Parts: sequence; C-alpha cells; structure tokens
Amino acid sequence: MARFDAGELAIRLGRQAEAVCRHYLSSGHREGRYWLVGDVRNTPGRSMFVRLKGAETGKGAAGKWTDAATAEHGDLLDVIRESCGLVDFKDVAEEARSFLSLPHPDPNPDERKGGASPASAGSPEAARRLFAMSQSIARTRVETYLRDRAITALHETGALRFHPTCYYRPDEYSPTETWPAMIAAVTDLSGKLTGAHRTWLDPGGFSEAHLGRAPIETPRRAMGDLLGSAVRFGGGSEVMAAGEGIETVLSVRSALPTLPSIAGLSAAHLSAILFPVTLRRLYIARDNDPAGDAAMAALIERASAAGIETVVLIPRLGDFNEDLRLLGRDALATGLRNQLAPQDIVRFMSLVS
Repeated sequence: MARFDAGELAIRLGRQAEAVCRHYLSSGHREGRYWLVGDVRNTPGRSMFVRLKGAETGKGAAGKWTDAATAEHGDLLDVIRESCGLVDFKDVAEEARSFLSLPHPDPNPDERKGGASPASAGSPEAARRLFAMSQSIARTRVETYLRDRAITALHETGALRFHPTCYYRPDEYSPTETWPAMIAAVTDLSGKLTGAHRTWLDPGGFSEAHLGRAPIETPRRAMGDLLGSAVRFGGGSEVMAAGEGIETVLSVRSALPTLPSIAGLSAAHLSAILFPVTLRRLYIARDNDPAGDAAMAALIERASAAGIETVVLIPRLGDFNEDLRLLGRDALATGLRNQLAPQDIVRFMSLVS
C-alpha cells in the first residue's frame, strides 16, 4: 500500500481544505476564500483564518493558516493534531488518512526492524510540533502557576508556552489522560529546537503538596534530544547563569532580570550543557541536594577546562524558588548580591532595589 509523508498528506488535505475545516473547525465559518474561527483548538471567534484556495505548496498554499491573536501558524495537519488532542505525528497521520479515506501504509523496512518513524513519540520532530501547537502563556494557567510560585518576572519567556489538554500516560498499560501543561522549548546553541519539556499543571490551582503541578506520579517529562541543550531566557552573553529547573532559573531572574539564564532540566543535563564561545563567566544556580553537588562539580570542571570562570550561587533553603516563595524577593536579592562578582552587581541588579 502507498505511504504518504507529511508533505503529501498536507497537500491532499489542502485539496479538501473547506471539508477539513467544516469537520475539525466546526465552530467557524467561511468568508470568501478563508475559513474563520477563534483558534486552532476550534474555539468560536474570528482571529484565526485558514486559506481555502491556493497553490499546493508554499506560503500561500491551500490549508495554510495563521492566528492573528497569537501569531501561531501551520497547516491542516496541525489543525487535526490540536483539534483532536493528539501528541505524536503517527497518530495525526493516521487521523488524516482516515479522513481522506486513504489505505493504511505497509511498514517500511526500518519499521519491520523496529526502527522509529521520523516523528515517533519523544522525537525532536514530535517536540517541535507540540511546541508549535501550544499558545502564549499570557493569561493562561502557566502564568497563574508561575505567579503562584512568586515568579512575577515573566519577561523574555518566549521559550515557555501553554497547552490546555496535553496528553499524559502514566505507563504503557494505563489509559491516556489530559492535563493543562507548561511546554518549554529546549534549544541548542544555534537556537534550533531539539526537544521540549512538559510540566503538567493542576487545573484546581496551587497547593503546597504539589506546588501547582498536577497530582500525578511524574508531572514533569522531557522529550527529544536534550544533551547539551537547554531552556533559554535572555540573549547570549559573556556572562550567564545556569540552573537545573525552570522555576529555579526564573526565581534567580526575579532578582537579576537582565542576566541571561538557562535551565538544564535535570542535574545530569545541567552538568552537560554546551558553552557559547563568548562565555567568560558562568554563574551556577545550584540546588541544595546531592544531585546538585554532582552537577556543580562536573560543571566547574568542564568550565575550568574551557577557560571559563565559575561562580556558585547557593540558596539559603532547598532551592532558589523556595527562597523566593518563603523568604521573599528582597531576601533573595540580598543573598544573591552577596555572591555576585562586584562588576555584575550594577550590571544585572540595576532594575531591582
């Protein structure tokens, strides 16, 4: 049987763009050459428009869409993915084939050997699509989650997005659940997205037991290629900070708002981050636990070998978000001020008291 890749499926869907929109974006309506709807998740409204007629490929192709409210854009495969709540591309492709009444493809030789498809679960391509189909964090559960953890410095957080119904499966034998989630882009030194990190959130709000995360066994998971990459906040510089968690790094930026910072997402990945060629001084925002000890030691050794000065930032409590939540921003800022290189106090703390 024939095998259709993403490009071919998008073209075939584009040939039936209006039918696709009527099926998957039923809250919208046609106006001229476009289908208007609130967003790619089929919310009523007019900010998203789908081109119904056009070339088969390229910028003006039929099926291409843009959301004027969020600047999101994509094709009809993305519409199917988001409106159906799918995560992996193989599931999106299967749904598209079903709509188009196409035959199921025979497995290719790699699949017969157990190899993964180009957009298999957990792949960089799956991560890219998940991030692309998420939305800005403004006025969403992500913004509330961060503010509940006393993180109010939300500038330069384009690496974070919100997905209202992100799939979660405890294990291969359990049914799939959906929870709102914070999606973080994991990028390499060139800015290429290599992975994504998901933090599933409690829709009921903040609690000390879960700190705003969903009450599930593993509320944080990463996908894609993570080694050497990180979640990045702020532009590159000869001075930067690196920490383990997103919340840790954003807490530090509450007091040092102009300091470029990255989150490694785990102690092991923090110790393996790649250094920009311009980096001259690295602040390590460590966690006070054994894993933090190991990551700090490995990072100091690697940085020293590369001729990079390291300065360890140590929280008073378990981590810097605990300091921010329990001690307050002024106490956090005072503690950090006492650990910075003198020339960096004015440079990076000039916007705070």
